[in-house]
Amino acid sequence: MTPLATLRSRTVVLPFENIDTDRIVPARFLTTTQRSGLGRVLFNDWRYREDGSENPDFALNRPEASGAQILVAGRNFGCGSSREHAPWALADYGIRAVLSSEIADIFRSNALKNGVLAIVLSEAEHRWLLDHPGIELAIDVAAGTIELPDGGRFGFELDAFARHCLIEGVDQLGFLLKHADAIAAFERAREAA
Repeated sequence: MTPLATLRSRTVVLPFENIDTDRIVPARFLTTTQRSGLGRVLFNDWRYREDGSENPDFALNRPEASGAQILVAGRNFGCGSSREHAPWALADYGIRAVLSSEIADIFRSNALKNGVLAIVLSEAEHRWLLDHPGIELAIDVAAGTIELPDGGRFGFELDAFARHCLIEGVDQLGFLLKHADAIAAFERAREAA
């Protein structure tokens, strides 16, 4: 995983409520266990027309969304099944953070474990971001703050372990592997006792 200590990016807004994991990655694309390549099917049924051409009306296909790494989504983002493919597709596409007033617990957990910062904001903060698409935000993961264009800030809560893993760019297994020597020493000491 790529470390995520700070992020400065424009936002792209998908204001729809209850965007489920099947909308993020339709079930017909779940035949792979590879993370790479899933970005091309992210929001597939919204991004593409039936003939396979891009839907120019979809937010991610608009020129101003190019390169945006922060997705501001409607309430209850990531509901539905617990597929890990959803955060994989977001990450592969280039989305590093999802902001909403409500994010499904399992999706949020999967996102954080896969290097996608999932931030829950107050209703008022969320509404402000929905009403101001395309603005540039600066997210500081360690401080738990989002800096607005006018210098104002929104704060957000993040579990200490998730924060550590994002900043270090490791998942749970990577965290354990970094401590392999200490774990082995503990086991040896325990066996000797």
